[in-house]
Amino acid sequence: MSTTNNNISVSSSEDPNLKTLLEFKKGVQEEQKAGDKKIEEINSKLEAVKKQIDEERMQLDELRAKLKKVNEEKDADYPRFVEMRNSLMEAKNQMKSLDDKVGARSRKERSEMHGLQKALEQIERDIQTKKLSKDEERKLVARSKEIATKLHTLKLAQKKEGKYREMSTQYDELKSRVNKIFKQKEEFGNKIGKLKASIEALVNTRESLYEERRQAIHQVREAGAKLEMVETQLNAIAFKKSRMANAEVRHKKQKEMEERRVARQEAMQERQKRDKEYQERWNELKEAALKKMSSGEKLTFDEMKLIFGEAGQE
Repeated sequence: MSTTNNNISVSSSEDPNLKTLLEFKKGVQEEQKAGDKKIEEINSKLEAVKKQIDEERMQLDELRAKLKKVNEEKDADYPRFVEMRNSLMEAKNQMKSLDDKVGARSRKERSEMHGLQKALEQIERDIQTKKLSKDEERKLVARSKEIATKLHTLKLAQKKEGKYREMSTQYDELKSRVNKIFKQKEEFGNKIGKLKASIEALVNTRESLYEERRQAIHQVREAGAKLEMVETQLNAIAFKKSRMANAEVRHKKQKEMEERRVARQEAMQERQKRDKEYQERWNELKEAALKKMSSGEKLTFDEMKLIFGEAGQE
């Protein structure tokens, strides 16, 4: 990026190309400045997006850890749940089988086991204490066996029912726990799905910002290259102008020196001319004084100086 300052001041009438270049330079500098500002704004957006991605990835890791724990609980509890459900169904079928043996009337008699027990005891006492005919005894023995069988079946059914109720309670507790586990799995799964979609959108936004920044950097570099070319041309113009100004100064100095030389030469020539005229006048006066002396005329002091004095002195 060029930062050279070209201190060139030329009117458009003197150099329209220079004015165009300076206007173009100003436009490119504004373009470069706008590009730098855009890059700063994109960098700020990128920092915010990357921070959000990091935060959501941490949340995702936490949810995955929770889901893993829930899956471990499911792997431990669900087989027990299935096993207990099967056992409960088997116990229920056994109870149904016993109910079928006892009959519908006996189901009502389950609450009358105490009465049956008393009846059985009474029959046994009657058999032992009463004087019975063989037919009566046979009927009481048959009745005793019937009641004893019913009592045994009812006790067995009662025991099965107790075990069934206990299993049913355990099953309900385990079922509630398993349902809670599956609910948590669904909840964590939904949250993980939403977070993954959000992170994917943020990553796409980040890539778009990277591409936008690459383009902005490319434009700023292009503007810098343009500025360098303009600076080169402006520097060439400045150099040419400086060279022309220096040449003008040299020409002015040379002209002044020439004028002084001519003035000195003219002054010398003028002096030489005056000296020549003076010498000629002096010679004429001296010659006239010599003629006057030759003729025997009396000489003045000045005429004697002309003849005997230093020639050429004023």
